[in-house]
Amino acid sequence: MPLESLKRRTLVKGLSATLGLLALRGFSVNAENPVHFTHGIASGDPLHDRVILWTRVIPGHGAHQQLKVEWQIASDAKFRKMVAEGTTETDGGRDYTVKVDATGLKAGKQYYYRFTCEGVSSIVGKTKTLPKGKVREFKMGVASCSNYPQGYFNAYQDMAHADLDVVLHLGDYIYEYADGVYSNPIAVEQLGRRVQPSTEIIALEDYRMRYGLYRTDADLQALHRNHPMIAVWDDHELMNNTWHSGAENHNEGEGDFATRIAAAKKAYHEWMPIRTRESDQENIYRSFEIGNLADLIMLDTRFVGRDEQLEYSKDLGKDPSTFADTKLNKPERELRGKPQADWLRNELQKSKTRGATWQVLGQQVLMGKVLIPTIDPAIVDEAPIPDSYKQRMKGMLNLAKLGLPLNLDAWDGYPAARERLYDDLLEYGVNPISLAGDTHNAWAFNLRNAQGNAVGIELGTPGISSPGLESFLPLPIDTTQASFLASSPELVEADTSQRGWALLTLTPNGAETQFRYVSTVLSREYSVTSSAPLRASAGKRRYNDA
Repeated sequence: MPLESLKRRTLVKGLSATLGLLALRGFSVNAENPVHFTHGIASGDPLHDRVILWTRVIPGHGAHQQLKVEWQIASDAKFRKMVAEGTTETDGGRDYTVKVDATGLKAGKQYYYRFTCEGVSSIVGKTKTLPKGKVREFKMGVASCSNYPQGYFNAYQDMAHADLDVVLHLGDYIYEYADGVYSNPIAVEQLGRRVQPSTEIIALEDYRMRYGLYRTDADLQALHRNHPMIAVWDDHELMNNTWHSGAENHNEGEGDFATRIAAAKKAYHEWMPIRTRESDQENIYRSFEIGNLADLIMLDTRFVGRDEQLEYSKDLGKDPSTFADTKLNKPERELRGKPQADWLRNELQKSKTRGATWQVLGQQVLMGKVLIPTIDPAIVDEAPIPDSYKQRMKGMLNLAKLGLPLNLDAWDGYPAARERLYDDLLEYGVNPISLAGDTHNAWAFNLRNAQGNAVGIELGTPGISSPGLESFLPLPIDTTQASFLASSPELVEADTSQRGWALLTLTPNGAETQFRYVSTVLSREYSVTSSAPLRASAGKRRYNDA
């Protein structure tokens, strides 16, 4: 079959699958319409005068064709006060996604936007530009790790209705696994949250279909409809435990790694409201000025400059006591790469020079030190888990005597690289705040370098639906949390069992961290609780009273 015919056939199949997905998820699709807006709308990467607008529209008859799409921005929900408008085009080459960098806006203002194609209109969304000048308060909602077959995205729904200036997504927006892998049987069988395609996603069309599935979720659509998003990928948008030249979840039978990673990045840039540089889809690190209050600096600590992760199972060796000196602490091991490290240093210098109060680093993995906890083996013996798992847990807990870190995929696995970052934060940083995702649990740290100097604070956001340490260490929750707090001196607060999101509120005088927890991800009926706020005064580089 000719390649062009194959592409058309694949496209038509994909469009048909999209309509089928919408029907399965309970969305109304008018078959008579010449086009269909299938996945809601979104906005992202706001600046002082512009914002990215996103939607997806497909031909109603399923044929491959180019579509002309109009977009509008207004200062009111009824579009009586038009601010900006224009036209763009889309086609199957970009999976019928639409992205517009809408300019000519005013700083710190809320706007409404919509799209029209062939006489059919999208829903209306809200967005907001970043402020300029003096800023009294700025609120960021922080999210990560939304796994569709693990349960409902109730935390997204809570975020959608929160009073926020922007949403930060720190990665694992989708997961790449096949049906039945890293999923909750209740969510899959009873709630109908089965992934499509059913196989692990490898090719471009696979990644596109998985994004399409996630974007049918009503809670995620509500989040995008109500708030602009600034996002970075972590590993699961690519493949588990990715590094610059490979991944744990990429095997010989799955083709060329470079081809797969290119497909993953292309789908990400198509489906996410990120400001894409057409000549460079590799580097997603970028920065945002929030008036005189803060600089938000988004990093890629997952892929672009990361050396391969160490693993205890293969790297510990016959004498575990030598692991830290011979492997873990090697000075050449890198997490960001020199180009990104140089760029960040320059961003910190610019931020300090212009007098910003806070420097917020939005990145993927925990910076704070989390050591393997010391837990009484008798508690493990009493846990209702198989004996084989008890033995594995005891083996891991034995390493606690050596003061080794729990997670070698985080900054803990790259301690020399972390010290280099801390050197820059101490020299050029002004009230640094690290934000992290990845672990599915809530954390708060007072960051310190190897000499014990205060560097800044960190909050790690809980996962939206992915299970946390309660599944890895199935022990009494109070025991687990207390053991981590006792074993890790930098750790101020930890919640190892609940799903949710984090709220960071910045003012000229202080930063406040609060976690929002949903009671369940397995029911549409849920409650939300908030943690007690943790506050850090400007100039202290640590949480108050912690």
